[in-house]
Amino acid sequence: MTSPRRRAPLVGLLVGHTVSLTGNMLTLIALPLYVLAETGSPAATGLTGAVATVPVVLGGALGGVLVDRIGYRRASILADVVSGLTVAAVPLLDATVGLPFWALLGLVFASGLLDTPGQTARNALLPEAAVAAGVPLERAVGWYEASERGARLIGAPVAGLLVATLGALSVLALDAATFAVSALVVALLVPRSLRPDAQPEQAGGGYWREFAAGVRFLTREPLLRAVVLLVLVTNFFDATKSNVLLPVVADRQLGGATAFGLLVGAMGGGALVGSLLFSAVGHRLPRRATFVTAFAVAGGPPFWALAAAPPLLWIVVVFALSGFAAGAINPLLGAVELERVPAHLRARVFGVIGAGCWAGIPLGALAAGVAVDGFGTTPVLLTVGGCYLLVVLTPLLGGPWRTMSRPTAPAHPAQTPTPVA
Repeated sequence: MTSPRRRAPLVGLLVGHTVSLTGNMLTLIALPLYVLAETGSPAATGLTGAVATVPVVLGGALGGVLVDRIGYRRASILADVVSGLTVAAVPLLDATVGLPFWALLGLVFASGLLDTPGQTARNALLPEAAVAAGVPLERAVGWYEASERGARLIGAPVAGLLVATLGALSVLALDAATFAVSALVVALLVPRSLRPDAQPEQAGGGYWREFAAGVRFLTREPLLRAVVLLVLVTNFFDATKSNVLLPVVADRQLGGATAFGLLVGAMGGGALVGSLLFSAVGHRLPRRATFVTAFAVAGGPPFWALAAAPPLLWIVVVFALSGFAAGAINPLLGAVELERVPAHLRARVFGVIGAGCWAGIPLGALAAGVAVDGFGTTPVLLTVGGCYLLVVLTPLLGGPWRTMSRPTAPAHPAQTPTPVA
């Protein structure tokens, strides 16, 4: 049996990730509703969503080299501390000298720059934490993704209630506190000694040369390239829902912040159950069939449910079922990436992968805002839902997706379990 001390790093990563992302959920709910209330404009709401997500893309693409250089543990702690201070400045300025809309956008942009590198750093430590805890990699990744789903389950409904009672800026202050807690948990439970053993490209080379090494590795991996392209498009579609369509429908038809938080929480709760189930049985399931089935159920149905406008309870059920299916997607992709990327390149390659996947998010938010202003919510919901289904069926065509099956042996030394005393 693995000792509690050896399990502590994995526990620290999971708890820190959960707390940090719970805070992010507070902002995800508070920010679009605040802008919509202040401006009444879906286009302005879409602009805010784009400003909030552009630094996520930039931080993911450019921060990976820095994370590899300064170390995964230190990068996680530093990212949480800086992001917490930036978010705390929003309610502080509002209570003192005032907070014009342009300044709010600037702070939102700044707060997102280190958020992605911090998540990348925690993700990059998973193989070593899994080995220390004596658990399969897919199970550790499943737990890690379940922690994110749990953050949605807890954070979204609570955020909706808090925004309705306290206001959006007070909720942002709570987000700042969650960053501090996450940094403290990682500092206490994840030891400095937890790091990949092999670091063959750490010496010299310069920032851009190291960044290019991560890009070059990704471009030479056909399956990873296909994953980035597919998720880029689906994230574009998801951004139309989370940043514009869902807030607008919730505000105009479903009762406002409480309904918004309930629906996001229902999807997060379903995804939590799905991730936990995948962590238990995912290593026995066929990867490509599981991936396509999960994406087909998770993608289009929420859009169609919002377009059909049944009673709120039925929409909640659809979101929960879609979330359940979505719970298998990220753990599956995370295991594929950790198997294929060498330990010394993890942060760089994961950062580039994340940036490529997330590049569609700001575009989706902007496009949805303009489309809703021009055509209304229902046509946009139906169109995006249909396109979503067509895109996620493409892995059935074959190509690099045929290589998605798990390897018969660990791909890298860091993933080889060491004997437990």
